[in-house]
Amino acid sequence: MNSKYKHCQSCGMPLKRDEHGGGTNADGSKSAMYCSHCYQAGVFVLPEITPEQMQARVRAKLIEVGIPAFLTGFFTRGIPRLERWKT
Repeated sequence: MNSKYKHCQSCGMPLKRDEHGGGTNADGSKSAMYCSHCYQAGVFVLPEITPEQMQARVRAKLIEVGIPAFLTGFFTRGIPRLERWKT
């Protein structure tokens, strides 16, 4: 995947860490912008989620995988500036 995006433009996860290689577009091709946790078959998995709710979900997931809680704010602070949340 040679894309201008290195991180999912919805949750901020490094796309190279996505175990499925990225989300999928409606035609089944790989999304260059979104990970498989956020985007499947051309639609967002959680279409109604807010940027703040996404930050909370990602913080909880980071803690679950062993990232110290005090670091999770650093990893999630940029989420509201990702492409998905720009209006």
